[in-house]
Amino acid sequence: MAYIAAGADVNRGSGCPFCAAPGKDDETGLIVHRGEHAFVVLNLFPYNSGHMLVCPYRHIGLYDEATEAEVAEIASLTQTAMRVLREVSRCDGFNIGMNQGHVAGAGVEEHLHQHIVPRWGSDANFFPIIAKTKALPQLLGDVRRAIADAWPV
Repeated sequence: MAYIAAGADVNRGSGCPFCAAPGKDDETGLIVHRGEHAFVVLNLFPYNSGHMLVCPYRHIGLYDEATEAEVAEIASLTQTAMRVLREVSRCDGFNIGMNQGHVAGAGVEEHLHQHIVPRWGSDANFFPIIAKTKALPQLLGDVRRAIADAWPV
């Protein structure tokens, strides 16, 4: 709840969070890896622990606006993120995708980002169904540190 409450205040009126993140230190920006054309950041409002986003540095809204180099690096970083998550969290699978535009469910529609959500066979518990609540057993800082430390050099 501390992150959710802080995130709501921090992001209100502050512009694009994906343009702001690279200007911060990795811990503050929740960045786990910086590439040449794109970076990997933890989702401030995760569906599961380890939920990452791969974002190009350029402020573009749609996948077809990305250059070939950006597309290639987004794909490569996504593969590496999957490998790291399997190592760090022992997840059983993934939800990977992009929501393009408001009608498609994009929370930040003006800046392209790909979701990588780790899944476990036992993660569909009663909380989301009955209480409309999601249990997140790890703090974002701890998750960021574990993923960043495991990221290959």
